[in-house]
Amino acid sequence: MFKGELIEICLSHEAGGAVRSVAEVRVVPGKGLEGDRYFDGKGTWTDHPGDGREVTLIEMEAIAAIRRESGIALAPGDARRNLITRGVPLNHLVGKEFRIGDVVVRGLRLCEPCSYMESKTRAGVKAALKHRAGLRAEVVTGGVVRVGDAIREAAGN
Repeated sequence: MFKGELIEICLSHEAGGAVRSVAEVRVVPGKGLEGDRYFDGKGTWTDHPGDGREVTLIEMEAIAAIRRESGIALAPGDARRNLITRGVPLNHLVGKEFRIGDVVVRGLRLCEPCSYMESKTRAGVKAALKHRAGLRAEVVTGGVVRVGDAIREAAGN
């Protein structure tokens, strides 16, 4: 059992656009985070088949680790993931439901870094974040998530 925290919410209105932090966001099943590029069907990968674009998460611990290990300093939003967590073992949540405040999401698959992510940040990010670049999730029950919300396993996992 774990109990983590949502420490930052990051949205971008357009594919490749600037990422901005917000204090809260409405989360909608089948759509994702209101105001984000994928919610509006404008994300870079929108036209490519696949799931896991409703919500993406990354651990702040992973961002801190690549700085220590590789000297690569990323601001949380630079990772281009929606939700930045602390104290949440994201890799272990594939196939499991978990709560972010009152919202329930299901982890679908790891969100491995790609060349596109590296092109938006800096050289070396793809290798440094391999197997720790986050989690892709779908929304089970919507609502509003806020910075500071607790993140915990849903009952029945």
